[in-house]
Amino acid sequence: MSQRFDAVVVGAGQAGPSLAERLGKSGRKVAVIERKLVGGTCVNTGCIPTKAMVASAYVAQMARRADSYGVLAKGDVRVDMERVWTRTQGISGQSRSNVEKWLAGMQNVALLRGHAVFESPRSLRVGDELIEADEIFLNVGGRAAIPDFPGIDTVPYLTNTGILALRELPKHLVIVGGSYIGLEFGQMFRRFGAEVTIVERSDRLLPREDPEVSAAVVDILQREGITFHLSAECIEVHGKEGDVNVVAKCAKPRLEVRGTHLLLAVGRRPNTDELGLEKAGVVTDERGYITVDDQCRTNVKGIWALGDCNGKGAFTHTSYNDFEIVAANVLDSESRQISDRIAAYALFIDPPLARIGLTEQEALKQGYKVEIGVRPMTRVGRAIERGETLGFMKMIVDADSQQLLGAAILGVNGDEAIHSLLDVMYAKAPYRTVTHAVHIHPTVAELLPTALQSLAPAKHG
Repeated sequence: MSQRFDAVVVGAGQAGPSLAERLGKSGRKVAVIERKLVGGTCVNTGCIPTKAMVASAYVAQMARRADSYGVLAKGDVRVDMERVWTRTQGISGQSRSNVEKWLAGMQNVALLRGHAVFESPRSLRVGDELIEADEIFLNVGGRAAIPDFPGIDTVPYLTNTGILALRELPKHLVIVGGSYIGLEFGQMFRRFGAEVTIVERSDRLLPREDPEVSAAVVDILQREGITFHLSAECIEVHGKEGDVNVVAKCAKPRLEVRGTHLLLAVGRRPNTDELGLEKAGVVTDERGYITVDDQCRTNVKGIWALGDCNGKGAFTHTSYNDFEIVAANVLDSESRQISDRIAAYALFIDPPLARIGLTEQEALKQGYKVEIGVRPMTRVGRAIERGETLGFMKMIVDADSQQLLGAAILGVNGDEAIHSLLDVMYAKAPYRTVTHAVHIHPTVAELLPTALQSLAPAKHG
């Protein structure tokens, strides 16, 4: 049995439904193929459920600190993981339901359930059905990478997906991987009441950030009682349910950490290995990411790749921007491209780290004459009033062009405040656009002009 469509979108993650809606409104007959849950990683195992859990962890932490605000809370703070799980799943489930209803109401769009595999550049098999189309848009996302540590096949472990299913608090959570996912879950479960140890192969956390940013993040998390072991090479794992052991044989001295639960947070890989891409002639790189040009087009005419599977961004917002780029070029005769995108992301620990553009290290390596503006959060009125003064803000400026090159804000509300700088960067306006602006008091953003008014040459420039 076969069906003919004008366009097929494989994967109902962040970019898929929006693109399907636009294609359907253009008059195309569209199929969206989804093998599991609509909404993709963000809705089901990423942004939405994890940030719901972060919110629960934040409330637990603030309850412990209530006395410092003059609020008297009776008894010890206890976290009911069953209720945390129920709340998290409810929020995630509602988001998924909203996407399903949205898809069901789209003009000229049909949702097909099943796993799609290419049979040719213009056809995909889904179960017993052959789906044919002249335009195919791949939005298949990614999943947790599983390292080939000795013992990994016999020791129970969690990934970012499995840990969301926990309904009881681990006594001691050992996390291998000290990047964004590992740090967010680490702080979260520490605040829930678990002992947490993070094992990282690099010699410092967040190696793509400037050293003082990495050091400040470590300080924040160590204050909460999280233990770190860095430079942990030659990792192997041992143990059984409830008793796991992580050994770093090449660490000096040799490292051994025993816990009740093991979380692997060592990166992501694209869901491209079971698509039959070879039958379509679609090229991937050595890590399995689909190779695309600046407009998300693959090497095969009529096939595009969007979101996590193209290796051009690992975030919900970059996936959505891929949709915007494809829609602009395919439907609107507007030239938009990936290379116009400014790097922007956040680490959602508390306080959050927000990052845009280049780091100081990157700017210096690229030959810019760099000036730096820094302001500690202890000088920010909003942070003082809230009793949340950890962190700092840092802005990087090109001394020649007077334009912002990047910024980092590690501090309360920094993930919101940084967007005023990001917009100035997109406008290619001089940094004085910010210093001459009048911001609302008392806010975090009002200190951005102050930090930029005290620029100094980079120490390593």
